[in-house]
Amino acid sequence: MPKRSKKYQEAIKLIDKEKLYDLKEAVELVKKTSTAKFDETVELHVKLGVDSRHADQQVRGAVVLPHGTGKDVKVLVFAKGEKASEAEKAGADYVGAEDLVAKIQGENWFDFDVVVATPDMMGVVGRLGRVLGPKGLMPNPKSGTVTFDLERAVKEIKAGKVEYRLDKTNIIHVPVGKASFDEEKLVDNLKTLLGAVIKAKPAAAKGQYLKSIALTSTMGPSLKVSPNKIGE
Repeated sequence: MPKRSKKYQEAIKLIDKEKLYDLKEAVELVKKTSTAKFDETVELHVKLGVDSRHADQQVRGAVVLPHGTGKDVKVLVFAKGEKASEAEKAGADYVGAEDLVAKIQGENWFDFDVVVATPDMMGVVGRLGRVLGPKGLMPNPKSGTVTFDLERAVKEIKAGKVEYRLDKTNIIHVPVGKASFDEEKLVDNLKTLLGAVIKAKPAAAKGQYLKSIALTSTMGPSLKVSPNKIGE
């Protein structure tokens, strides 16, 4: 275990490891314990009472956070002709087709955060499945990244749209803003995201759905949020 900094040691003293905090308290503490020299990202980790091995218990979707993530997101769009022009006008950082496939494959180039594609381009994008898939970058209709409405897709992503999906341990990890955000904005973002996750509860899920919720900043300690107090 790496030795933690003095600031981290001080920060962890402010947190009661056994306590389940309400959202407002949790946000206050995450801001207080975020002591790095850079503007740390605030991350939400939600463990769900589902089994991601079953197709009918998958939880995946996307939601636009009301105050964005504080990050300048680079969007790559696979499109041709008029659709390529639409993507450029909407503010996409990179637009192309086979040329981008060659660049990614040949140069191991990944200077982008989100990939969007028109449905007719998915045959081309499919060639990148092995490299985009493990990075969570493969376009998907469920998250709105396979669409002909490129203007809307690009603008929403730039405005703070985040995707949430289960990992193999049934946990969702999502950035919800920066430590420099004021408390109200972070609470708003958290409520919006948690509301979307609750709405996405699969019919096949049995028992307690929100098993545990943790909030942390990039370099700060993690603290537990009460699943019963997320509306507070």
